[in-house]
Amino acid sequence: MIRQIDALAARASPKTVWVFLRVTDADGMTGWGEATLNGRERELHEATVRIAARLRGAPSAPTEDALRAAGVARTDAPGAAIASAIDQALWDIAARRDGRPLHAALGAKLREEIPLYANINRRTVDRSPSGFAASARHAVARGFDTIKIAPFDGVHPGNDDAVAEGVARAAAVRAEIGPERQLFVDCHWRFDADTAYRALDALLQIGIAWFECPVAETAANLETLRGLRARANAGGAVLAGCETETGLVGFLPYIDAGAYDVLMPDIKYAGGLAEFGRIAECAASHGVAVAPHNPSGPIAHVASLHLCAGLAGFSLLEHQYDESPVFVEIVDGALPEPTAGRAPLPDGPGLGIALDAVRLVPLARVMGEAT
Repeated sequence: MIRQIDALAARASPKTVWVFLRVTDADGMTGWGEATLNGRERELHEATVRIAARLRGAPSAPTEDALRAAGVARTDAPGAAIASAIDQALWDIAARRDGRPLHAALGAKLREEIPLYANINRRTVDRSPSGFAASARHAVARGFDTIKIAPFDGVHPGNDDAVAEGVARAAAVRAEIGPERQLFVDCHWRFDADTAYRALDALLQIGIAWFECPVAETAANLETLRGLRARANAGGAVLAGCETETGLVGFLPYIDAGAYDVLMPDIKYAGGLAEFGRIAECAASHGVAVAPHNPSGPIAHVASLHLCAGLAGFSLLEHQYDESPVFVEIVDGALPEPTAGRAPLPDGPGLGIALDAVRLVPLARVMGEAT
């Protein structure tokens, strides 16, 4: 049974706090999960207190419905993040108890290594075109052939003065990585429909392969997303999104509407590993690829590697490239080292790593500090 749930944190950068859940069962076995939801640490703390009270004494085996077990609604983002992290930790405990890697405990293994793309956005402190190009050069030198940037700082619906600056950053990265490598662009929902089309047209001229989260993901924007997908496809790119949705029911409107070529469920918010699998299977049955969102700490990264080993419709996994040395420093064990943009599967029991709790602090100490 579950004896204790602790919320711990590590500051990765001035902008980023990673939040982890450590679950301990009645036999003293521990498992780890990640619930990072930047800027909402106080809500994560409150959700942990509430959910831990509900689950203390409950069976320590993972369930088919992590949200229901935790007593949270799909629309409760902090609650869903905590429930998802607890589910990761329970899977970690179950696999450790069996002496198997998590991917073996989850079932079918369709791939031995996981292709990654390098998200260089948070590494790039110098936000000039040359700063983006320098980060891209760094990632390419370490074997990555697919680079993602989020260049549209300062753009928001109704104020698109900074769009040209974002396009210039993308152009600098394209010039740096050459035509043979893929360039992905994340827009962080900053555009209205007209601006999204204009930005997409400019980026297609540069030669992007991926256009992500251009407009707010609402029912009112489904038609806009369909149109942007068609425009992107005609220019040789795909439209990707849905990184913050929870549960299959949250993804279904976008799948049914044909809004995206690629869905991006996040292991921290999807509602548990079983639910993530159901999302992927549904997407694959509709011809939609799955490329998990993963710009987070080491637990979410390693858990995502295990999950992707058998994930239906999987294309490639996001890797938060070189954001902070803390990524490695807090880990107890060896992280899988990417080679030529591909990561081997962890082969130890459970996640194959744990965290050094001495390097973490209670979540209550960092509430509200992230910017």
